[in-house]
Amino acid sequence: MTTLEFDVCIVGSGAGAGSVAYELSKAGYRVGVLEKGGWYKENDFFKDEQLPRHNVFQSQLKDERHVLEEPDGEGWNSYNTDQFWGGNIVGGASNFMSGYFHRLKPVDFRLVSTFGPIKGANTVDWPISYDDLEPYYRKVEEIIGVSGKVVKHPHLEPRSTKDYPFPPTAEHPIAARFDKACKKMGLHPLPMARGILPKPFNGRRGCEYSGYCGSYGCHSGAKASSRAALLDQALSTGKLKIIPHAKVYRVNSDQKGNATSVDYYDRQGKSVEVRAKIIVIACYSIESARLLLSSPGPKHPDGLGNRYQQLGKNLHCCSGGTGHGVFEFDHFTEQEVRDFKILGPFFNRALQDWYIINDKKAFGGPVKGGTIDFVFDPPTPTSDANELKRENGKLLWGTPLKQRLKSLFTQSKNFKYEVFCDWLTNDDCYVSLDTKEKDKWGTPVARVKVGVHPHDMKVSQYIVDKGKEVMKAMGAQQVWGNAWSAPTPNLVAGGLRFGHDPKTSALDADCRVHGTDNVFVSDGSFMPNGGSVTPTFTIYANAFRVADKIKSQLG
Repeated sequence: MTTLEFDVCIVGSGAGAGSVAYELSKAGYRVGVLEKGGWYKENDFFKDEQLPRHNVFQSQLKDERHVLEEPDGEGWNSYNTDQFWGGNIVGGASNFMSGYFHRLKPVDFRLVSTFGPIKGANTVDWPISYDDLEPYYRKVEEIIGVSGKVVKHPHLEPRSTKDYPFPPTAEHPIAARFDKACKKMGLHPLPMARGILPKPFNGRRGCEYSGYCGSYGCHSGAKASSRAALLDQALSTGKLKIIPHAKVYRVNSDQKGNATSVDYYDRQGKSVEVRAKIIVIACYSIESARLLLSSPGPKHPDGLGNRYQQLGKNLHCCSGGTGHGVFEFDHFTEQEVRDFKILGPFFNRALQDWYIINDKKAFGGPVKGGTIDFVFDPPTPTSDANELKRENGKLLWGTPLKQRLKSLFTQSKNFKYEVFCDWLTNDDCYVSLDTKEKDKWGTPVARVKVGVHPHDMKVSQYIVDKGKEVMKAMGAQQVWGNAWSAPTPNLVAGGLRFGHDPKTSALDADCRVHGTDNVFVSDGSFMPNGGSVTPTFTIYANAFRVADKIKSQLG
């Protein structure tokens, strides 16, 4: 067996890995990053709707899969899925994110203390505070480049800087229409912060405003992917080695319970051992839990750090929903229609007026709410046209089909909004190893059970309905929206919750695996709850925090 050696070995290369690799290589340590996928660069990301992450840059169902177990109304239904592969590629799913970069707020760190327990939920307060993480949010903004504008609003989180280090990306003129409608409703429209550069920085180009953003790789490097913003910079130190096509299948440990090495299969299927003083797991929540469960040792018979059966527990997705508003051009002036038809700039707006909901009639008292982000979908004319060819189950052709195509592409504009709320952790949402299914390397795949708490659906639908009201106030002729009833494929966190008590958490407050001295987890697995925003910004920030803990330990 081939053996490699580093000071620090990181499994994965996404948001949770990039910060650690960047900090430790800059500090002079020898760092090895093991990535299961390939290594692609900006020129590999074409502006082509037929080339999203799902077709090229993620694992295929025939090679490896997850077994998803979800309620079907009468019991539990299980089936194979590849929906949770966010991106097997250097940089991980951060290559394909939309880059909505909201911070968590102080209340997100103390949900139980603020709102009390909810029956059937495993909600806990965090072992750290917002103040502990705030310096690292600032660090992310400065190093990877976050653009935006801070405005005062009722739920604005405390900041150590007055504004973001980069001005907002170019905004669509309809954003002004949104602001006017919201202010008339007594709401507080927010320019949305984005992990997207408006201008060149550190060898990366500014945004090209092609519209191909969420679900697509960034051709200019403006998007703050782990690869473009951190790993490329870390490579210049000469201390970082990235090994693509490295499928890690086990973490080895000694008689004391500490990790000694990891084993991976290379592209030819040969096993390679990597020895390191520190092992960092950052391969996405489901896969990180799976890896630790697959790594028994002398002190860890049920998986590395699983003495109290906490590995895989308290997984959470993102509760929320989506909605749309269709603006038919024959209801607007010529200038307004010209504005609607402009392509490229972002509709960078968000609302957090319902981050905490004070509606006694609906909920009986204050409850944690959510965020609404208003965005444009990436341009997908081929698939959009394809969806119009049937009506009421019948195939359309000729004049009826032509009229529907004309209406979609020349007579209206569709705006989208996305709602993000907490997914309450519960006993029916966790990761385990499947007893039958194996991947192409012969290792058991992850079995993902996704029980949903009914409180989530109630909160989500409440805010989805608020989004519909905003669309109507903007002048939309058609409005619809629905809460999510299924797990989100790309906003999964938890599964290795951090805390002080090993009986109720998998990691300590420094994100070190309980029962070990040298195994850390730096991806979104650590999060007790996801907050009412997308988690990537927080994952980056916490990974910088974990990097400081590792540097301190290495001395």
